[in-house]
Formats: sequence, structure tokens, C-alpha cells
Amino acid sequence: MKIAVLCHASAGGSGVVATELGVQVARAGHEVHFVGSAQPFRLAGHGSMRGPYFHQVSGYAYALFDQPYPELAAANTLTEVIQEHGVELSHAHYAIPHATAAIHARAMTGKTRVMTTLHGTDVTLVGLEPAFRHTTRHAIERSDHVTAVSAYLAQHTQEVFGVEREIEVIHNFVDSERFVRVTDPAVRARFAHPDEALLVHVSNFRPVKRAADVVQVFARVASEIPARLLMIGDGPERPRAFELAQQLGVIGRTHFLGSFPDVETVLGISDLFLLPSQQESFGLAALEAMSCEVPVVAARAGGIPEVVEEGVTGFLADVGDVDRMADAALRVLRNRDLYVQMGAAGREAAISRFHPRLIVPQYLRAYERTVELVC
Repeated sequence: MKIAVLCHASAGGSGVVATELGVQVARAGHEVHFVGSAQPFRLAGHGSMRGPYFHQVSGYAYALFDQPYPELAAANTLTEVIQEHGVELSHAHYAIPHATAAIHARAMTGKTRVMTTLHGTDVTLVGLEPAFRHTTRHAIERSDHVTAVSAYLAQHTQEVFGVEREIEVIHNFVDSERFVRVTDPAVRARFAHPDEALLVHVSNFRPVKRAADVVQVFARVASEIPARLLMIGDGPERPRAFELAQQLGVIGRTHFLGSFPDVETVLGISDLFLLPSQQESFGLAALEAMSCEVPVVAARAGGIPEVVEEGVTGFLADVGDVDRMADAALRVLRNRDLYVQMGAAGREAAISRFHPRLIVPQYLRAYERTVELVC
């Protein structure tokens, strides 16, 4: 099968999932072509003469255009890829602009089917903007097949946009051979002393991630036990989180690492993962932490309960309840048996429920069903 993949190149969850899936599909023997304005960051090192391949979308500046049109440029490049390589299926990760671009390319070529995967903010945030609401609904309705990364997101999409079409749920997956526990004390010593608990948060620091809550939870934990906090990622709320850490007197034990490339190592040496998001369609970062045997304390929001099992792989609290999150964090960190038990359960869940060998075949079957629509 020949497949084109449209996705964001950044370190956000949708781009990570799209890239890892494309690499897995290529390893399964299919021809995969990534199409985007920049090469997905997790694709580095994977491309070869046998693929996956990358095709860059070119920009165009013209005096009459007061803003760029990425959707049209992507549709044009995708059309060229379809015509040159005989692409049978275009897999769009994110409704706008990727699904709309794929639908345009389908109309121009008549030679491809479109499968759209909804990742969360494309429908819960961007899609609800008045300027994009009708476009998002059109992309969902005109795709040949639609999947969502959680049951929550599928139901939310149907309710909010009033669409009656089937949305197949295919959960995200984690490479459990890459995301593993790191036991080398020398690696951990780079970030914390042996007697300190190491807490970690990974996100794009958008307001919905509630990075300030992470700092507040950590401040309460650090007032009770020796601890350090690693904040990985970058975004608009990072300066506010930094200022709050200063105000609460924990800036000396809080490290803002930015877009740290070696996330799996940091997760592998950590003791607790914090995810207090107001909204999460799935919670991929939490799953990656679980694969590293790290218990999770998170908000009971969106699709997180489909990943983190209350009392088994971590603890859940209402959005904004930093006191309850801090209490849960201390409960885990002070009870070694509970910590080990939750870590092992998280690892088991990652392997038994979210391993690529379970999830990738679901996508391949969806690809086959979608391509058969034109047979």
C-alpha cells in the first residue's frame, strides 16, 4: 500500500503519533510519504532509500495575499506526490489544515482516499473557533474514514459538531522498548541528589495544560520532602510558570529544560509524572511515563481516565484541585511499596494495552477498509 501522511512537524502529540505510526507502517512493508512544511522532528534518522520519504511543502509570497495559505500549498504538494507515486491513501493527522488539504488533493486527482485522525485540539479548541467551525465539520464529514485517539474524543466530536458518521476509536501507542526505566545512578545524578524525589512535567505549555498547577503541586510536595521538578517543553505559559516558581520559593529546585530532545531518558529517571491539564484527548506523555514505570498524578479530564487507571497506575483529581494532587503525589512518594506497585502496573498497561503490535494493526485494517471504498 502507498500512503501519504500529513501532520505537524512539532513536538506536539499529534505530530509524534503520526510520525511514529508512519515509521511503523513503513517497517511493515508499506510505502510511506510524509508531506509537510518541515520534516517531523521524530522522523530524523528514520528516512532511507526505502523510506519513509519526506516531501516539503513550499511557501509562496504574493502581494495580494496578506497571509499564507498552508492548506492550498499542502494540497498542491500532496497532489504532486499522489500523481508521481500513485498514493492510494492520504492519512491526515488533524482536521485543519491537513484533512482539508487532503480532501482538496482528492478532488484534484480522483486517485486517493482520505482518512482523518482527530487528536484533540483540532476539534476541542481550533475547531470550535467560529472562523473554523464549519470547515472542521466539513473535513470530518467529507473524509472517507475518521478515527479518534480516545472514546471521549469520538463522542465529544459527534456531540459538538452534530455529526452522525462513525468515528473509530484507535488509541495512541508507546514504544515500550524505547521508553524504559533508566537505572544508571550517574544519569539521574545530573538532575537530582539521591535523596530527592524527581517529579516531571512534559507539555507544550499552552493554557490548557495548566503548567502553573504543576508548580503549585510541586511547591506543596517540596515543603514536605526533598524534591526537584523538571519542566520539559516550551510555550506561552512557560514564563508564568517560571515566575510562579520564583514567587513560591522553589525556582532553585525547578529546572525548565525547554524542548529537551531526550525525553525518554528524563522520564526513565523520574519518580512521578504530573499532568493537571484542563483538557486532554488522550494523554500520550502520561503513557510514555507509565512505560518508564513512573506513576502518574493527573486531572480527571478528557481521555486521561482511558490511560491512567485510578489507584492502579496513578491517581486522578478534579481539574484545578492542586491540594488533592499534592496529597496524591506525597502518598506515592512516601510509600515505596505503592510506588513500585504503580510503576509496574503502568509498565504492564503500556505493554498489554498500548503496544505498537496491538495498535498499528488496527490502523492497517482501517487503511485497507478505506482503500477498498473505491474498489
